[in-house]
Order: sequence, then C-alpha cells, then structure tokens
Amino acid sequence: MPTVLFAITASNIWTMKDGSTIPAGFWAEEVVDPYRILTTAGITVRIATPDGAPAPLQPYSLDESMTGSPERTAELKDALAGLARQLETPEVLADVDADSINSLFIPGGTGPMEDLYKDADLGRLINALDSHDAYIATACHGTVALLSARDEKDPWTFAGYEMTGFSNEEEDQGGPEDAAPFTLETRLRNEGAQYVSGGPWAPIVVTDRNLISGQNPASAAEVARQLASALSYSAVAAAPISAAAKRTDGGSYVAAHTCGT
Repeated sequence: MPTVLFAITASNIWTMKDGSTIPAGFWAEEVVDPYRILTTAGITVRIATPDGAPAPLQPYSLDESMTGSPERTAELKDALAGLARQLETPEVLADVDADSINSLFIPGGTGPMEDLYKDADLGRLINALDSHDAYIATACHGTVALLSARDEKDPWTFAGYEMTGFSNEEEDQGGPEDAAPFTLETRLRNEGAQYVSGGPWAPIVVTDRNLISGQNPASAAEVARQLASALSYSAVAAAPISAAAKRTDGGSYVAAHTCGT
C-alpha cells in the first residue's frame, strides 16, 4: 500500500516583524483528521520534522472556540494521545529517502510560517517527489512550505500552479494582521502562484496537476480524502490488469486527479 509522509513544523513560535514572537505549532485537526482518513484507507503514514525535533501542538487549536464543542476537543486530544510517540520522536526530515514514500502531506498551524517555508531539506524532498509527479498535498498555512522547493537558479517549482491556503481575509479575522512579517496569500501571489480562495473558513480544495491544497483547517479532511482517492487510483493503475480490475464493491475506479495540463 502507498506511504504518505507528514512533514510537520518543529517551531512553537512565529516571529513578528518587530522581533516579538507568538505561539505557533501544528493545528490539531489538520494532523488528526488526515491521519485517520489515510490510515483508514490502508495508507501508511510516517511523520518527520526538521532535525527530528518534537512536533509542537499549537495550543489554541484545541480551544473550543476553534473546535466547536467540548466533545470535539476531547476527540482531538484522544487522537493526539494516540499519536504521541510519532509526534514526540518523528523522523529527521533530511534523512527521508524520497524513494521510500509515495506522497507528501504538509499540515498547517502557523509553525510552517517560521520554519518549513525555508527548509532546504523539505525543498529537496518536494522536488524529488515532484519530478516523478508524486502527489503533494497541503492544508492551510502548510501551503507556505511549498516555497522551499527551488531549483539551482532559485525559480520556484510551483510558479504558475493554482493553489490555496490560509487567505488574507482569514488572517484579518483570526491572525496577527500587520504584525506578521508576511501573509501566506500575498507571498504565494508574489512568488507566482495562481492563488484561489473561497469564503473565509469554508472547506475549499484546489487541485492542479499533482498538487492538492486546502484553504484552512476545515479543508484538511477533504484534502486527505482526495489524496487517498488519488493514491488508490495510482496504485491500481500500476497493478497488473487482472488485479486492477477487481473491486469488492463491484464499482469502477475513477481518477480523482490528472497530472499535467
């Protein structure tokens, strides 16, 4: 079965323009929901961070104002407890062999705005996967990590791609506003992305070639569903015809995504 690597931030702070810092980390539901969806689909999930440092939870992501209910907060806490070993002792991102994985998923939280967007090891891994049209998926602020993917002359690998991530409108409503050194949407546009957004806080997923991106935390689960579907189709397409033709439910396989334009 396919293997997906979760590349997660190792930063528990986000540095503002004036040098002050605010709490950061990964966003709970952007790790928990995709992990559950992918593993339920039979996909192996590995977790890596820069230098193999523990992946820090962004505490506010468990606040009931974010989760919507005490029951949802409890559900996320229970799921995170089950992932504690992988989150506390992740793999070293620089040591991950691109040939050992089939896909990459980068969740958000504001930590990637501090570290992943400029992480050269992540950039090399993204480029290695992209060279084989492997699926690369992101959610929310995780999309900023795509900026790490450069070639030797520094042009951005994903210039011209349609993509989404946490919007300026959402930052205005729930972010540090002008205190931040940059916003995701503006930076992506300036780098050459064809940035797409929907309404604030609504689930929005954009697919372009081998890139699947979600706008905000509410989009993470759908990103994972589309990634699981795409990987399942890829696995079947690569299988012998006799095996590929078999479906226990009697249905047919449909490509969720087409690489290339």
